[in-house]
Amino acid sequence: MKTYRIFVINPGSTSTKLSMFENDVCLFTEDTFHDSSVLLTFPTINDQLGYRMEVMHRFIAEHGIDLHGVDAIVGRGGGCCAIPGGVYAIDDALIRDTREARGGLYHASMLGVQMARALHDEYGGLMLMMDPPVVDELCDLARMTGVRGVYRTAISHALNLKETARRHARSIGKRYEDCNFIVSHIDGGISVTAHAHGRMIDGNNAGGGEGPFTPTRMGSMAVTDVIGALGGYPHAQLKALCSQAGGLTSHFGTSNSDVIHAMVERGEPRAVRVWQAMIYQICKEIGSMAAVLEGNVDGILLTGGLLRFDDVLEGIRRRCGFIAPVTAYPGEFEQEAMAAGAMRVLTGEEEALVYPGRPVWSGFADDNQ
Repeated sequence: MKTYRIFVINPGSTSTKLSMFENDVCLFTEDTFHDSSVLLTFPTINDQLGYRMEVMHRFIAEHGIDLHGVDAIVGRGGGCCAIPGGVYAIDDALIRDTREARGGLYHASMLGVQMARALHDEYGGLMLMMDPPVVDELCDLARMTGVRGVYRTAISHALNLKETARRHARSIGKRYEDCNFIVSHIDGGISVTAHAHGRMIDGNNAGGGEGPFTPTRMGSMAVTDVIGALGGYPHAQLKALCSQAGGLTSHFGTSNSDVIHAMVERGEPRAVRVWQAMIYQICKEIGSMAAVLEGNVDGILLTGGLLRFDDVLEGIRRRCGFIAPVTAYPGEFEQEAMAAGAMRVLTGEEEALVYPGRPVWSGFADDNQ
């Protein structure tokens, strides 16, 4: 087989993870960190592009990395229009919609396709994006709310969720498209999703704070409780509770799970109660996804950084093991997922999709009746 060189760019809040692959072999993965005091000087995330490119170029030069002749450059997807999962060619429309956060997600991941374009202009190669957080494969019933004209949206850790499902399917000798899985990414944000035959048909809106509370997100609450307890909060403060200042951060003043879990290990009652409540709420969400799949579940798959704590896995197995076997994949596979997607395109197994420039779903035909 021909050797393909694939460079992967994954911007996060305060770092950009870079990887080089030759076919499916990772030659290196490195987090290039960005000074938070410098990041705060930029009015918007898009304004960080030049600074992050400088840091990346410095890393490339210091490590003697030659990108000439690279076959593909993959940038993590951001908040473009909601689209089905898959590998997409990066074009002007995709970059524009990502910069404008048309999919409703304002996050550092919006820089991934922009950084890929900048490197492509220097070195060439295919420009690709895969499974952005706004992947929308919801079934019609999952879209509905109790308010006419207001619909649920899909924002999740789609890249890691789908790669975990693909890996597990291979491990049991099946294709992802032939399986039903419940897949949960458990870290600073928590996604719990139902996958039916290769499509993510339901799940909590992790970007909007729906579902279990997390280290940084408040989770679902009764609307009357939100109005009663938080009704006087400024809009910006409410939004922060949904994505940055809620959950463990609200309870303990920090999202550092190592610090909080140390309190749990010491048996501090409040820490034990809050931590166990988070696990409890994850289990409830998994149970709801089992109902979505009508009990036909081939496996419950757990991934993400909080699986480094044994009690997370044990708690979920105890409450949810009756549904299906529970398998843990600690950490995440985002870099590997993007490289694998690029390989499928480069080898002709898949054809890169064209970004449609509009949401995959924009309402029901009878909405105006």
